[in-house]
Amino acid sequence: MLPKLRVPISAYIVDCAVYVDGHRLPGRWTHDRALAEVRRRGDGFVWIGMHEPTDDQITGIAEVFDLHELAVEDAVQAHQRPKLERYEDMLFMVLKTVCYVGQAQPTAEHELVETGEVMVFLGPDFVVTVRHGDHNGLHDVRSKLEGDPEQLALGPAAVLHAIADRIVDTYLEVVEAIEDDIDEMEARVFTPRSTTDAEQIYVMKREVLDLRRAVVPLGPPLRKLTEGYSALVPHEVRSYFRDVDDHLVTVTERVGGFDELLTTLVNAVLAKITMRQNNDMRKITSYAAMISVPTMIAGIYGMNFDAMPELHWKYGYPVVLLVIATVCAVLFRVFRRNQWL
Repeated sequence: MLPKLRVPISAYIVDCAVYVDGHRLPGRWTHDRALAEVRRRGDGFVWIGMHEPTDDQITGIAEVFDLHELAVEDAVQAHQRPKLERYEDMLFMVLKTVCYVGQAQPTAEHELVETGEVMVFLGPDFVVTVRHGDHNGLHDVRSKLEGDPEQLALGPAAVLHAIADRIVDTYLEVVEAIEDDIDEMEARVFTPRSTTDAEQIYVMKREVLDLRRAVVPLGPPLRKLTEGYSALVPHEVRSYFRDVDDHLVTVTERVGGFDELLTTLVNAVLAKITMRQNNDMRKITSYAAMISVPTMIAGIYGMNFDAMPELHWKYGYPVVLLVIATVCAVLFRVFRRNQWL
């Protein structure tokens, strides 16, 4: 039996860099050499980015950076709620990422909002980010920070802020996309004789609830960071987290409004369905009443009695037909006047 091949740690490391005074040091670094360089200098920090590592692959980094085993387990398993935990001289934060894929006709088999996760290990001289999901990569965040050495010089907490800010900005983009779809759906619902399916609204409501589960739990962790929860977040960075928290509050309020609006749309669609069914029942009742007239008369004359009125009269048959047509016409006019037909 062939031995199981071990995938090298580098296969899961997207980027590893050393930053001193807000500038990236040149060269390629392994995680152990990078941390050793920072601690030799006594200045700067290491930022390692990983994408969906396995337990075996993150173990080596966890040992070098002394990451807490419970936080490491959460980072590997994923599917965590947004949270902020403190382990001695390290912070562990989980943020949910979202991506709006959308489609013209929402169905239960397809998701409109894809979710992922970013876990951040924050220490005095390092940042380790673990990303789950194929969207919302952190390359743009790293590039933007590297273009702003003054911000990057604030330390690892500046990286955590940049990541949180980017993710919350993505929330705003997704909220705007969902709002456009809900506005279009609302217009269709309240258009006369429209055929909007209630299932589409239920699918949209499900996606809004997924977005809500990603957004709402992030509020308390952000407020902790603004209130001096840990010395790892200096005072200069706390004000930036306040701005992120303000944006998150805006997103939370809009998501709550979407939930209420979709509930209203569901009720409106159900009311339209009920009204349409009532109209159909009135039409069926009207036609049934008109059909019952010739049925009743034909049933009477089909009894085959000899002594019946006008049975042997020459004009009996056309008179009966005329009576049937007259009664049906009167019923049709009455039902039409009462808007049953």
